[in-house]
Amino acid sequence: MARTTADGPAGTADTAGTAGSPGGSGRFWEDRYRQTDRMWSGAPDELLVREVGGLPPATALDLGCGEGGDAVWLAAQGWRVTAVDVSPTALARAAGAATAAGVAELVTWRCEDLADGVPEGSFDLVLAMFLHSPVGMPRARVLRAAAGRVAPGGTLLVVGHAGAPSWEPRRKPHTRLAGPDDVLAELGAATGGWTVELREMYEAPMSRPNGQVGFRVENALRLRRPT
Repeated sequence: MARTTADGPAGTADTAGTAGSPGGSGRFWEDRYRQTDRMWSGAPDELLVREVGGLPPATALDLGCGEGGDAVWLAAQGWRVTAVDVSPTALARAAGAATAAGVAELVTWRCEDLADGVPEGSFDLVLAMFLHSPVGMPRARVLRAAAGRVAPGGTLLVVGHAGAPSWEPRRKPHTRLAGPDDVLAELGAATGGWTVELREMYEAPMSRPNGQVGFRVENALRLRRPT
């Protein structure tokens, strides 16, 4: 399952190949992104804006950045961002969005499978926003590795699904739907002694392609590493 790529230059996406080894998530996500011109809105997550908007900009690591909505918003606030995703198509769109927003020089895009490891380094903010995958995602291991990249005094923000969409009451067996206490358990000793600054479940409005409006229960966990 090993896959290595060099960093692309700031503002560009390294799109050489796809993480497509058996059980990996690369081919799955690349196929999904290629099925549509755009999968996400391009807007930053509202909880991210609320929780991070007051922090002084520094360095950030965005895991599973998709088409780059959160990474581009962070860069627009002055953060220097390393953004990682397994799909070359998603990263190409993200790099285009950063260029359009005039923040290309503040974002480095990396095409990597997180199952093979989390980028090395120390970051003042580490994001795992809706880091779910039906294949190839050892989520607990990735989250623990993500905690290890948080600099002393830095912030780890994990946001994910805690329930199915309101029009799909049954859980899908491949998706790990967890509350914030479950996420804390996944992190385990990796965040022992850290300060819990947010532990929340909330309803996020969402709509289907046919226009039907509903919601989904999400969870959010914000932790600060001791200095």
